[in-house]
Amino acid sequence: MKKIEAYIRPEKLQLVKDALDKIGIKSLTVFDVRGRGAQGGIKLTGRVGDYTVDFIDKSKLEIFVNCGTDIESIITAIADAARTEPNGRPGDGKIFISEVEDAIRIRDLARGEEVC
Repeated sequence: MKKIEAYIRPEKLQLVKDALDKIGIKSLTVFDVRGRGAQGGIKLTGRVGDYTVDFIDKSKLEIFVNCGTDIESIITAIADAARTEPNGRPGDGKIFISEVEDAIRIRDLARGEEVC
């Protein structure tokens, strides 16, 4: 079983959800999170002068899939829908993939691949 975590711009969430729906991925969890990447936040200018917004709003998606699932199609769907402009910009997000050792459904204590 695999866990896919994607951090994307909040305004791209609906586009990513629609792209995942098209390839048959219906189950996902979404979190509203804040963070910053290598750029260290955003520098803005306002009436009070220059200031930095250290933490940027992001949407975090968690998707759990069975090992036989085509992970590359999920990555492509997320990246294509979340990318800004043809070549993207800093802050478009990141995708992380990790192994899940086990999963247990609380309702009936089923374990493993059948839980996803």
